[in-house]
Amino acid sequence: MQSTRTLKDRIFLVIKGLGMGAANKVPGVSGGVVAFVAGFYEEFIYSLQKVNGKAFKLLFNGRFNSFYRYINGRFLALLFLGMIVSYFSVSKILDYLIEHYQLYVWSVFFGMIIGSIYYINKDFKEWNSRTITSLVIGIIVGLGISFLDPAKENDNLWFVFLCGMISVSGMTLPGFSGSFILILLGNYVLLLVDSVNALYDTIVDIFSGDFSFTSNPERIRMLKVLSVFTLGSVAGLVTLSHLLNYVLKHFKNITLSVLMGFIIGSLGVVWPWKKTIYKLDEEGNILIDSRGEQIIENYKRFLPEVNQETIIAIAYVILGILIVLALEWYGQKTRKIDV
Repeated sequence: MQSTRTLKDRIFLVIKGLGMGAANKVPGVSGGVVAFVAGFYEEFIYSLQKVNGKAFKLLFNGRFNSFYRYINGRFLALLFLGMIVSYFSVSKILDYLIEHYQLYVWSVFFGMIIGSIYYINKDFKEWNSRTITSLVIGIIVGLGISFLDPAKENDNLWFVFLCGMISVSGMTLPGFSGSFILILLGNYVLLLVDSVNALYDTIVDIFSGDFSFTSNPERIRMLKVLSVFTLGSVAGLVTLSHLLNYVLKHFKNITLSVLMGFIIGSLGVVWPWKKTIYKLDEEGNILIDSRGEQIIENYKRFLPEVNQETIIAIAYVILGILIVLALEWYGQKTRKIDV
């Protein structure tokens, strides 16, 4: 029975990784929220901060089993397996759904964030002047970021590395959307679409025995960009995890209230009722990127009219809330079994 339960927990951990990976790719949604709500956020941060000098010493000395146990390798491996699979599967489905059912997809995300706020606030009892101030600061920062205008695309490798360090914040800071930060930095399409597609095409070419991509300068450039972005993400993940582990240990209540503020502020980003504003040239024509797609400049938010579409969207908001409550229920059930 124990082994079956362990296998089930492993499967659910991969599924949670799928959820984090998908959330990280959607602008306005934070993978950290998934970790927070699913009940493994602190273990995730703790495991990442174990990637330190001692861990590398074990690795370089050839003590691979000790290294694996020290960094909680099984937990991280299953979680990142889910994230990697997500980038080539779930995220593709999300791209399709957002393109064809944008209102309903954003409604589900909006509901999930509302559910996340309820989840975090439910067990938070330390409200005082300091935590309330921290909450307000988090809300202001979250809202401020959500209404900034995007920059232009920049493939300078140092800037790409910096993008990696910043964008990974969505995995460690619930409510702080790394993909939305990439939009603001102008590199969302470059780093989460074009380069990922280039890697996918390269893997397909290798398995089919076609190595002609080695003489394709554009493909090589994309792979180089993705490699540097990945290095920056790993560096940011480890660095932020050490910082967060420290603040969670010494300033837990203030940190949680700030994170709650981020999540509340992110509601402005995922507000379902918004109109897409496209970039225009001097003649008023919509600008097209290198992939032949229209370039988004920003979103104009509005209050919906009461009609059938709005009622359906509200139903999806409720569905999003129920998804989070179901995750909470599963997390509580799992903890009771473990006890």
